[in-house]
Amino acid sequence: MPSFDVVSEVNLAEVENAVQNVTREISTRYDFKGSNSSVEVKDGGLTIHADDELKLKQVQEILRGNLSKRGVEPGQLDYGKEEKATGMSVRQRITVKEGIDKETAKKIVKAVKGEKIKVQVAIQGEELRVTGKKRDDLQATMQFIKSMGIEQPVQFKNFRD
Repeated sequence: MPSFDVVSEVNLAEVENAVQNVTREISTRYDFKGSNSSVEVKDGGLTIHADDELKLKQVQEILRGNLSKRGVEPGQLDYGKEEKATGMSVRQRITVKEGIDKETAKKIVKAVKGEKIKVQVAIQGEELRVTGKKRDDLQATMQFIKSMGIEQPVQFKNFRD
């Protein structure tokens, strides 16, 4: 029976490359001269350190641009709230979302069943397995899931005929 998996994953090597590009850009830009702004990768997330809120917003903008050039979609980043650090500086934690959470998975399963497409959708941990008798049904399911407007980007992998 034909099947495919619906996953949400991020290439962490691309995230690290984007962070290196941001660090390089911060060191060469005139408006960051003499500031202690930086971005670092720590245990599955990013931390932005900046002198003030304006610099924090600028670093976020540079980071978004570099991540989108590298193929990491903005919906896969979860920005934490800004925290005060030592002195006047601010810090923000950004987590990289991987895997489909239970609520989103249930929402997708319910919507696909409501659409009356002849496929079965099973939740397997942080991914979904979609199986059906016809390849056309699977392709219709892919199109439907894309059109749902889920805020977290999903990819389709492991297509088997």
